[in-house]
Amino acid sequence: MMHKALDHLLESLTSCEPEALQAQPVTAVLLALGSNHDAQIHLPRVRKRLANLGAITLSTAFQNPDFTASIELSKPDYTNQCVYLSLATPIALQQLHQIFKQFEGACQRQRLTELQTVIKQVTMDIDILLIKLATKDNSLSKNKELEWSKWIIMANRYPFKAHEREGVEELLAGMNVL
Repeated sequence: MMHKALDHLLESLTSCEPEALQAQPVTAVLLALGSNHDAQIHLPRVRKRLANLGAITLSTAFQNPDFTASIELSKPDYTNQCVYLSLATPIALQQLHQIFKQFEGACQRQRLTELQTVIKQVTMDIDILLIKLATKDNSLSKNKELEWSKWIIMANRYPFKAHEREGVEELLAGMNVL
């Protein structure tokens, strides 16, 4: 039942490539966090940094197998978690991307391909799934349906992976959106 509610909500939203929105001020984001190396250290560190930007709501953190693993090449499981972040002040999407790259770097995230081995260790990955653009509030903005019309799906992240759907669904249900 909830999957249908989530599908209905997502189908009603606009999908856009992040490049087209870089200068747009954002007031909230729905994020996917992932780590397959020392997640018990890096996830709390990033959650603390995110909380410094505004109010956060967390989904359950859960382990998932690396979907690129095979019988011949096993890989460490990922710990994934979704985060709803309501920013204290609007921030341009491009600046948010830079901030999240800094958070990943603070966790010693290696991005250079020559440093990567066949089994890639990802200390922290932060992906933006949905953004809420800053708009002028009006007397109708209390309506949840109108409120969700301000959200945009990041086209490069959609359709969501199974663990992202689970996390988003849990967050939205907890916020009484679904």
